[in-house]
Amino acid sequence: MNAQYSRPLRVGQDKWPTERISYKTMMTASIRTAEHGALALAALLACGAAGAAAPLIVPAMTDAPPGPGRRVRVTPPEYAGTDVHHSLYLPDDWTPGGRRPVIVEYTGNYFPTSGSTGEVGDAHLGFGLSAGTFIWVVLPFVGEDGRANARTWWGDEAATVAYCKTQVPRICREFGGDPDRVFLCGFSRGAIAVNYIGLHDDDIAALWRGLLSHDHYDGVKEWRNTAWGSPLDAYQAGARTRAHRLRGRPVLIMQNGSTQATRRYLDGMIHVAAFTFLDVPVSEMFPDIPDGPIPHPHTDRWPLFPHDCTTRARAWLFELAR
Repeated sequence: MNAQYSRPLRVGQDKWPTERISYKTMMTASIRTAEHGALALAALLACGAAGAAAPLIVPAMTDAPPGPGRRVRVTPPEYAGTDVHHSLYLPDDWTPGGRRPVIVEYTGNYFPTSGSTGEVGDAHLGFGLSAGTFIWVVLPFVGEDGRANARTWWGDEAATVAYCKTQVPRICREFGGDPDRVFLCGFSRGAIAVNYIGLHDDDIAALWRGLLSHDHYDGVKEWRNTAWGSPLDAYQAGARTRAHRLRGRPVLIMQNGSTQATRRYLDGMIHVAAFTFLDVPVSEMFPDIPDGPIPHPHTDRWPLFPHDCTTRARAWLFELAR
């Protein structure tokens, strides 16, 4: 699925079989399989999960110490005495001394219409994509005063980049994250941050095995009234420099509705990464919007729900995490 410039994946094409097993059971088995070499991931995917019944429930963030099945708030020593923090989730079957893939996330801006609070504790994308079987970390955008997380845009860019460079290796060391299987994902603001922060320089770019974005992509459109995203020509020049730091890495670009605009933008840079595109028809998936579990089509919650798009996104991720 990660062939260069693949066609966009759409619902109804080459669906997996629909035997009813839970996503979390399947994906936990996938990780164990990958680690112990007993079976191929493809065999597990052949069992299918498009017919799985229940959505995943994201654990609430607490102030408890880290432990299996917990999602906890962590303020690192560099920010002791402040409200700057990230969230850390360890899978249900996590044990000390193991080696697990890690999915790092940046979440969206404060945008109440879509249900996005801009807070790390309200992110969903990384948990849904990994089916709760990876170590899951939601990193902050460090506020300009260094005292709290920024809920809109980047805060202090240099501090935000430094936070990532420090905390991701530390989490791998302390909690058994495999540094060769660290993925970066993001929604909305966070989707732009996948490149804008995650490819800020060669050192931070080297952290990632693969990158996933949903709803927006760095360089596609102008962000007026911002110093970093306008004018468009200057913004896109910087975005092209960042994109070249991908250096052939696998990239999954997901978009509510259609990835066409992003594919057009990347047409002259298709050689810089192994791009895969996934069109996500959120309004078709959740026809009761704004009622029901999804208040707006611009959402990071769709991977929590059984759907062909969810299966395909997870298949891309788990293949790389083997």
